[in-house]
Amino acid sequence: MKFQKITVCLDMYGCPNRCRHCWLGVTPNGNLKVGDLTDVARAFRPFTGNLEVVDRYREEDFGDNYRDLWQIRAALSDTRTPHFENISCWRAARDLSYVPWLASLGVKAAQLTIFGDEAATDYYVGRRGAFKEILRTIEQLLRHGISPRLQTFIYKSNLDQLTYIRDLIAELDLELRCSAVGGQFAFFLHQGTCDGENEQFYDVWITPEDIDRIPPELIARTLKHFGADDMRDVLGEPEDRLCEQIAADTATKSIVTDSPVFHVDKDFNVYPNYETPSPIWCLGNLKTLGAERILANYVENRSPGQSVMNTVPLRDIGAAAGNPDSRRLFLRDDYERYLVNKYCRLMRQQELNP
Repeated sequence: MKFQKITVCLDMYGCPNRCRHCWLGVTPNGNLKVGDLTDVARAFRPFTGNLEVVDRYREEDFGDNYRDLWQIRAALSDTRTPHFENISCWRAARDLSYVPWLASLGVKAAQLTIFGDEAATDYYVGRRGAFKEILRTIEQLLRHGISPRLQTFIYKSNLDQLTYIRDLIAELDLELRCSAVGGQFAFFLHQGTCDGENEQFYDVWITPEDIDRIPPELIARTLKHFGADDMRDVLGEPEDRLCEQIAADTATKSIVTDSPVFHVDKDFNVYPNYETPSPIWCLGNLKTLGAERILANYVENRSPGQSVMNTVPLRDIGAAAGNPDSRRLFLRDDYERYLVNKYCRLMRQQELNP
């Protein structure tokens, strides 16, 4: 069994935040060793001629040895993706050499997430002090020639924060200051995917009338970022309409690819990088089964989520898990993923309570 490329991401240290919107979910942090990363690389090495090894799938550069890990990753990998633009504000606030190091790697833009003012941002990030760290990080980035890019997740519960964000962008003069360092400021908003921690906001999910509450300046910036003509292209269609579409869709689906990306948690359970790492998508434990069996489970669609997608027509999943009375906005692919997760939970409940 050979793959064109395998990317394997080990959650060595976890994340300092407990973000209420995180699609990856909030799970206990680990404290793995470099030897664990080496062992994971060794396990998957026989199955591809192009292996990429990553020391995280949650917070970037959370470990104090982040610089060493950057080099170790390179030594274990055949190819390496440039440093991701989702940087660590937590690290930047505690290590003044971090942002210069990012600049030395050629990072030109860095994405930061805010939800509104200090109280709102700290609430959604799940950690006091997060907002102030973001503001300090913005200043550090600009001093070292890196343009901040801001994103905001929107729900009915924080729409009233959007005017604050609009005014903050103007107050910090981000458009001009990014231009002065040879970059370009960007902002965008969206609701994210309704999975992981973010699924808890289904009850306050945005609906079509909420678009009118978004400041025009933020709409313009969002459309520019996505290259879209209308906010519906960004936020999607109402759930009732999607239910109608899906009711006629008899398709099944496989997520198997020749260049898979896998998440490995601190306990060495393995998941495809398609949905929230959870029992629904678990391919097995690397220590117990070994990489060959894990990869066979992936190819054979043996995780519960994959099995459902591969065998149950989408219309049946929608009939069981959809809400035809809802006007919540979803992109079609995001909504299908939400339905699969919900369907799997419903089937599990039926098994436990026949």
